[in-house]
Amino acid sequence: MHRIFVVMATVGVVLVCAASVTGQSPSTLEGMWSDPPVSPEENFCTWWCTDAGLERLRALLDNPANDARPFGQLVAEATAHQADQYLRPRLSAAALKTYPLDLATDPGFIRCEPWGFARQVTSRHQLQIRRAGPDRIEMRYGEWDARRIVYLDGRPRPASQALTLMGHSVGRYEGGALVIETSGIAPSWTPFRSEHSDQLRTTERYTRSADGQRLLLSLSMTDPWGLREPVVLKKVWRWAPGAEIAPYNDCQRPSESGAGK
Repeated sequence: MHRIFVVMATVGVVLVCAASVTGQSPSTLEGMWSDPPVSPEENFCTWWCTDAGLERLRALLDNPANDARPFGQLVAEATAHQADQYLRPRLSAAALKTYPLDLATDPGFIRCEPWGFARQVTSRHQLQIRRAGPDRIEMRYGEWDARRIVYLDGRPRPASQALTLMGHSVGRYEGGALVIETSGIAPSWTPFRSEHSDQLRTTERYTRSADGQRLLLSLSMTDPWGLREPVVLKKVWRWAPGAEIAPYNDCQRPSESGAGK
């Protein structure tokens, strides 16, 4: 277990310190990214994770008493810890009424509706970042083959613009980091199975690791209706220039697939 922890601690330095990498041009972040290599910490952050969950996982892996326990048990314990000790206390009374949301009621499952912003940006599989014009970039996701435009010219969201699942995103580069602020998001689910309102505001910060092999996301979420205080999630992808995103056209509703019969 100590050998695994040394590997994980090294990856942990990447997760925590990548934001300090300097000298990167905007194009450094462009390209195809996908699921990370399987190391303990990156496995835990394949969907998303929190600092509280990561700290709990590190403590479990570093404890010799856990040497014989399956890794899946340790991940489950760290996941429960971040839900109970970090996420639940930050949910509002209104959001707690339906938390955690039943996955059987997920609109993506029962009606084949694409995910909203908060779930999409932390989804698994590929993420492609590409320049889509002099004043914008496109971010394309393997999950649902979803796409969003991030404007780089600082344009405000038009007052008449309707709410959308992916919202209105405005980005800027700060050294080697891409910082994106998003508003105008239609009510939907958070990645941690709570409801959020149209007051959700997010700030994403993307950085590339010093070795160039990982893309790291820190996502800060605020919502006066659904959250008592901001929630910060982390995620990691690996550099995958040979990966491709296939069109998403095979979704089946439960009645079509026979589920629930």
